[in-house]
Amino acid sequence: MSDLTHRHTIHRDHIHHGWNNAFAPVLKIAPGESVEFETLDASSGQLTKTSTAADLEKLDLGRVNPVTGSVWIDGAMPGDALKVTILSLRPSGWGWAGNIPGFGLLTDQFSNARLHHWNYDPGLKPAMFGPGGRVPLRPFTGTIGVAPGAPGLHSIIPPRNVGGNMDARDIAEGVELYLPVEVEGALFSVGDTHAAQGDGEVCGTANESPIDVALKFEPVKGANLRSPRYVTPGPVTDHFDKKGYEVTTDIGPDLMAGARMAVSEMVELLSKRYGYEPIDAYMLCSACADLRISSIVDVPNWVVSFYFPRVVLE
Repeated sequence: MSDLTHRHTIHRDHIHHGWNNAFAPVLKIAPGESVEFETLDASSGQLTKTSTAADLEKLDLGRVNPVTGSVWIDGAMPGDALKVTILSLRPSGWGWAGNIPGFGLLTDQFSNARLHHWNYDPGLKPAMFGPGGRVPLRPFTGTIGVAPGAPGLHSIIPPRNVGGNMDARDIAEGVELYLPVEVEGALFSVGDTHAAQGDGEVCGTANESPIDVALKFEPVKGANLRSPRYVTPGPVTDHFDKKGYEVTTDIGPDLMAGARMAVSEMVELLSKRYGYEPIDAYMLCSACADLRISSIVDVPNWVVSFYFPRVVLE
């Protein structure tokens, strides 16, 4: 029988903020069944298509990154892994990006609130940004995970060994994700969906877009994973590769300082060459540019590189 035969739907009013293994599941399923999840945007509906930067300044951070769920998977037990197959992602056509004061890699350089609305074709044509920027779309799940074994309520902002807010751009359609199970039933939830993002999500937001996600679940007995693993079905950068990259670097003994400097250099390049306001260049980088560790063995200095896809601006 097909996945569609087994599919259930969890609507966007079944959300929670934070991880807690005491939260009652909203659905119980058998292994091999699939579920479609309706998600809210990362602001939990606090931002809308008419919001301004003033609304971003008032954002209640206790309500960010809502996740839809949870789902109990029969047979999933501590010590198992939960295999999650990303069957499909259906974008909404709207999202937002913001520079949130006090949040992001370069928060000391960009302290003012800034909000950008992404209005895009759900058929996955590129989304526009500023004077000519066209960002190819590749929807994925930003927050995807299971309940931790430790009791109590845990913030949803940091990622955890059981998944959560990983913001891993490659957990997209066709991927098989394996999550460590720490409680009976696994208690799976998903949200914080993105229509596009660069690796690193340097300003803290990218294309924060409500997307309906269809997933299939299968416990893997006795896997004993320490942290998530995933398998991609093919190339992961072909939506950006077509015209090459501009690359900035930093070399030094501190990886975080190197990341900050490599991003700052790219912000300066985009501002001078293409006329972007620095804060807008920073936000655009968050949606499409990739941070990489190019060298980490030549003591005492490491090389951090920042790849900006030229297809966005050419």
